Parts: sequence; C-alpha cells; structure tokens
Amino acid sequence: MEPEIFRFHFYFLCHMKLTPFTHTHEQILDLIPEYSRDIGFHRTPITRIGSGEIGGKAHGLLAARALIDRLDLAGELEGVSVSIPRMVVLTTEVFDLFMERNELQELVKSETSDVRIADAFQRGDFPTECVGDLMTLAQSLTTPIAVRSSSRLEDALYRPFAGVYGTKMVPNNQFSPSERFMRLLEAIKYVYASTYFREARIYRQNCTDDTTDEKMAVILQEVVGKRHGKRFYPEVSGVARCFNFYAMNWVRPEDGVIDLALGLGKTVVDGEAAWTYSPHLPHVGPPFNTISDMLKHSQVAFWAVNMEKPTVYDPVNEAEYLIRCELPDAEADGSLKFLASTFDAESGRIRSGISTRGPRLLNFTPILTHDRVPLNQLLKLLLKECETALGSPVEIEFAMSLDLEDGLPASFGFLQVRPIVIDSVNVEFGDEDFEATNVLLASDNALGNGIIDTIEDIILVRRDLFDWKHTPAIANEIEYLNARLIRENRNSILVGYGRWGTTDEWRGIPVHVGQISSARVIVEATLPGMVVSPSQGSHFFHNLTSFRVFYFSMPHENSLRDIAWDVLDACDVIEETNFVLLLRARSPFKTMVDGKTRRGIILYE
Repeated sequence: MEPEIFRFHFYFLCHMKLTPFTHTHEQILDLIPEYSRDIGFHRTPITRIGSGEIGGKAHGLLAARALIDRLDLAGELEGVSVSIPRMVVLTTEVFDLFMERNELQELVKSETSDVRIADAFQRGDFPTECVGDLMTLAQSLTTPIAVRSSSRLEDALYRPFAGVYGTKMVPNNQFSPSERFMRLLEAIKYVYASTYFREARIYRQNCTDDTTDEKMAVILQEVVGKRHGKRFYPEVSGVARCFNFYAMNWVRPEDGVIDLALGLGKTVVDGEAAWTYSPHLPHVGPPFNTISDMLKHSQVAFWAVNMEKPTVYDPVNEAEYLIRCELPDAEADGSLKFLASTFDAESGRIRSGISTRGPRLLNFTPILTHDRVPLNQLLKLLLKECETALGSPVEIEFAMSLDLEDGLPASFGFLQVRPIVIDSVNVEFGDEDFEATNVLLASDNALGNGIIDTIEDIILVRRDLFDWKHTPAIANEIEYLNARLIRENRNSILVGYGRWGTTDEWRGIPVHVGQISSARVIVEATLPGMVVSPSQGSHFFHNLTSFRVFYFSMPHENSLRDIAWDVLDACDVIEETNFVLLLRARSPFKTMVDGKTRRGIILYE
C-alpha cells in the first residue's frame, strides 16, 4: 500500500468510514482549519499554515484524533484526559517557498556537509506571508513547543522514516515575544535542513527510489509535561507496540510490548535504558538475572527541556535546549511518587514506592501493579482500536503528565501512530537443525521471518579489541566498510556487541540505520560481563523491522548455540580498520528465522 493511500485509508476509516480513493488533497485540507490570528493557538486543537501537504506524521495524528473523538474514554478511564496536544502544521507549501526564495536547491543537491547545510538554512529568509502568523503564535504561547518533522515519506508502511529527520524542542519562555519568535524560526529552519542531512540522504537512497521529491511539513506542538524550576518534562513517556518481537516464554508475540521512561520520550526512541513489559502482564518486568543487574541497567537519567538560558547558543544543534538530569533531580521535583520503587538492603528486596531510603528503581510499580493510574488499561485500548482501524499492527508514541499528589487527574498526550511490518512467510525447522555441525550461530530471540541465502560478507567488530570507550570510532569504521559494500552492491551480516543503534555509547554501538544499510542480518552479541536488554521502542528498531532486517539477540550465556568464532576467523579478510573487519566467506551463509517461535539460525557450508 502506497504512503498516501495508507494515510487516507486510516484517517477516513477512523473518522468518516469512507473509501480512501474518492478524496482529494483539497478535501483533506478542508478538514484542518487555517490558523487564525484572531482565534490563536489555544481555541483550536489542530490548524494549518499553507495549502500544501501536511505530511505523514500529521496524517497519523489526525487519524488518532478522530479515533479518540469517537471512543468513550471518559466513561472507561475516569480521571485521565486523552488528547492530541494542540498543534499547528506548516504545510509543504511553506517549505517550497522557503527553498525557492533562498535558492537552496543547488546547495542540497551537492555533497555538502550537514554543518554547511544547516548554516545556509539558518541564514535563509522565511516566507513573509507566514511571518505574521508565527509571530502571533509566539506572542500567545509561553510553554515549550516541539518542532517536529512531518515529511511526505514519513510513516509509510514499507518506507519507515522514524527518527531520520530532526525534532527540536524550544522552551518558548523568553520574556520578549520577538525573541520567542526568532527561536521558533531557528527550530523550523533546523527541521527543514535535516531533510538534506547526510543520514537522511543515505536513508532515502536505501529505502526508496524517490530520492529527490521529498518535501517537509513541520508540526508545531505543545510539549506534554509541567515545569519544575529549570526543567520541563512529562512524568511518563513511552512507546507501545501491538507485536512483541522479543516475547518471553510466558507471553505471546501478539500480546505486545510497552517501553516506559521518566521525562521526554528521547530516552526511549534513542534506545536508552527504559522499563519494558507486556501489557497483558504489567506486573512482570524485564528478565534481569539479579536485582543488582536490574538497578544497574534500568533508567538512571532522564531528558528535560531546559527552561534556563542555554550555555551555548547553537541553532544547528538538535539538543540545544535539552538537559540530561539524574533521578535525584526528579525526586526533588516530586515526580517519582508513582513511578519508582526502592531497594531495601536489609531484606534484599525491591519495595514499591519511595517512602523509605535506598536506591530508587524506575519500575512504575505504583502505576502498573497497584493501578494508581490506569495507564496500562488505556494503552491496551488504544493499541486495539488503532490496530483495528488500520488493519495492521501499530506503534504508538505518547507522554503523560500526572498529578504529583494523587496521580489523578492525569493528561495523556497521543504523539504518534505508525504501522509496523510482520512477515507471514512460513519457515520451519526442528531441534535437529540446531545440533548440526555447520551452525554459525543460533538464537531463540530472533527477529524477522524468512530465509536469506545469498550473503557472503560479514562486518565483524573485533572482540579482542572491543571497549565501550571506542564505540563512536567503531560506528564510523562500520560506516566506512558499509559504504564500500553499497558501492559494490553487496549485502552483509553485521556482528557486534551491546545494543545496536543506541545513543548511549556505554550501552552499545551508536550507529544510525544509514551507516549499516548493507546489513540484511544483524547480530547483537554480548561478551562476558555484558548485560544489555534489546530495545524495541527506539526509532532505530522500528526502521529495522520495517526494512525486514533479520535481527539476532545473542546473550553470552543463554543462546541456543554460541557463535562459531573459529568459522569467522577462517573467512578471508577483505579489509581491516582499527576495530572492525570486513570478512568474506567462500560460499554464502544461509539465514533462517521462524517468526512464530522467534528462533533463528545461520548455517555455513
């Protein structure tokens, strides 16, 4: 299903029950009122500036709003208000005007650095016919705004663009309306520029033939949360999925999975530590071996909007107005009451709440086990309704602000909905296959479904030299070898350690999808002493699943069959960098993944 058809189908199915093929672009725009300087931002939940396209993300939010409007959530979830945070969409018409009047088309066609592109966009003049509306918006609103991408290609079913383009949070609390206006313009220009950043260009080249006709709409949306001195953040943010690619024995893949975090959702979507659970067993947490592992590898820091003046003025930095905070900061703010438990050293147990002294654990027990806030009930309902409306499993991003004294009333902000892909090819193999002599590796925690038997190349992170401090350099070397394979039109198996795609270099290798675009199979191994749970809520993970990349999780002591390192050592070394090898086997490997049992195997000849 093409992107535009999917978006129309979902929206009209939720809102009007009409066929997707009988409605024009103009009819879609008629559903969204133009931004009015007289009415302002607060009276109308969704408005637009311009008459162009609104992009995939905005379409998804329109669909979500229609669905929320027709559900009787108030009757089922007393004390929780559910809404799409108020937003204004700058359509692609505004983007086109900005590009044409500043003559930026030739610049973005060249192999220009991200910094130069960002600087050129910041120097560009904004279309004068839109300036008055944005100035009025800056005058009327003094709470943080998320400036979010909503491109033409975003959130299509088989062309995922999650996290590829920029999002910038602005505090929007400066005393002068003109200064708020200038900071807002800078953020919009940054998102425009991110359309042509190197990662985005590589990504488009690898996932679509349509590499030149991308256009960017921008969403200006209220940030969910509340202010605590210099920090602004929601108590809860997260990602909920209808399908659990890493389901444990006691839950089914179709039971789904939810990742929760304190603070801005950047923690989850960037692949940092979060609390993962099944919505059908909310009281059961991640499968840590010991309490020590749980405390060590759960969330210990969070992201917030910086409500003070940033230390460095840097409009081309996506995180310019964000600050990374620690759990004691949140406890001082009063934000942990319904989110945390405490480790009792005397009994050696985790106790719900923070009434006693001891290390805090963000396991959301007061919400998930004691139902102080019906968050899990709400997420199960929304997942079910969105999946029914779309006819496909979905992923939802959200944020929630709680009453700090009683938990309720609470405000739930629905931030995004997009489809996820699950293959239906029938792949079966028995236990005897895992006992064969030609097994390179096998796992009962594999992602994907199908067979690939054409790959000869392996990008291997050297285990003898691996150190967390080298992970940024490792990511760059992988990108270099990946580029060679792309030029040669060859695919690869990628083998490394820790969590792939995380932004926390001390938890894994911080690659983005464009840096590993040759990989059809990815192996996430661990070495002795490593305890890293796989991430399911990150943008990186969503894009991999939509590209149908096979993904093997290989815990050091709990895999069906450990990696046959001697087989890899016997491969030809095609190229070597400081920390990474490009290997080539004499015959292709055969990779098989059974999506029903989540078991996978790689065989060699």
